[in-house]
Amino acid sequence: MNSYEELIRDTAPDRDYLLASPVIQRCLAGDITRDLYIAFLTEAYHHVRHTVPLMMAVGASLPERHAWLRESLLHYLEEETGHEQWILNDIEHAGGDRVAATASSPSVPTECMVAYAYDVAMRGNPLGFFGMVHVLEGTSVSLALRAADRIQATLQLPPRAFSYLRSHGQLDQEHVGYLAGILERFHDPADRAAVSRCARAIFWLYGNVFRGLDAASATAAAPLRRTA
Repeated sequence: MNSYEELIRDTAPDRDYLLASPVIQRCLAGDITRDLYIAFLTEAYHHVRHTVPLMMAVGASLPERHAWLRESLLHYLEEETGHEQWILNDIEHAGGDRVAATASSPSVPTECMVAYAYDVAMRGNPLGFFGMVHVLEGTSVSLALRAADRIQATLQLPPRAFSYLRSHGQLDQEHVGYLAGILERFHDPADRAAVSRCARAIFWLYGNVFRGLDAASATAAAPLRRTA
């Protein structure tokens, strides 16, 4: 069993917690509203806009023995730059207000997830950040394309309202293989443990982001809709 397979095995219960989120199950069953989709995109904007700064913080915190990772981080930086703009475009094409979305505050679970990631990057073992990569990209591969198809069929929104979900679902298939190659070079048990610990925490935190979407769609998404 390689490092990536071990990570999948060790974090399986935490992944199940995320996937059991009622909103995810309802979405895949076609039970979703436009407000709920906009609420999801708004929370995605609030964490995705930190992806590049987080990777820069990881790069600055890497110990010299892992200097080789800087090249991998540069690869991720190139791939991830500007994705928050995709999300804002999707919000607009779904009938939302991109300006209001950027001015909104993230939910507490989203804010906690981002804060935890920065803490790992700047105070803990920065290699733990790849646990977050595993959660977000692995979840994207397994759910993004299915969710986009189901949401579009239910809400009858145009294809251009799904650039984030569809592009990530396809792009992250490549990233998963790239991540597996990186993890194979983590030989120190403490580094592997840091990745696993971060992944478990992010699965739980991201699961709570989804669990809070119903309330967010009722209280925050309505003002994000464009007014005539």
